[in-house]
Amino acid sequence: MSGPVAKAADIPAGTVKIVQAGKYRIALCNVDGTFYAIEDVCTHDDGPLGEGQLDGCKIECPRHGAKFDVRNGSAVQMPAIIPVKTFPVKVEGDDIFIEVSVG
Repeated sequence: MSGPVAKAADIPAGTVKIVQAGKYRIALCNVDGTFYAIEDVCTHDDGPLGEGQLDGCKIECPRHGAKFDVRNGSAVQMPAIIPVKTFPVKVEGDDIFIEVSVG
């Protein structure tokens, strides 16, 4: 795991911040104080998930309305049917770290 990708104080509950971790562009989501990291790419048409609306634990792709559960990446509303990649998140103090696989 490399250095921190964001500060918790910069991502209020109910919001999303786009960060870079390794080779991945990641949507870092704050759901009621718990942080989740998903790849910032809709599996339906490569839309920018981080630009979508976060409603509870679901994020909506701004292009065609596909929804994903940020806790586990599952596609929960069409037109997407393939889950989005998720990453483990670790918070130490105000620092947020995202574990990405090497390779």
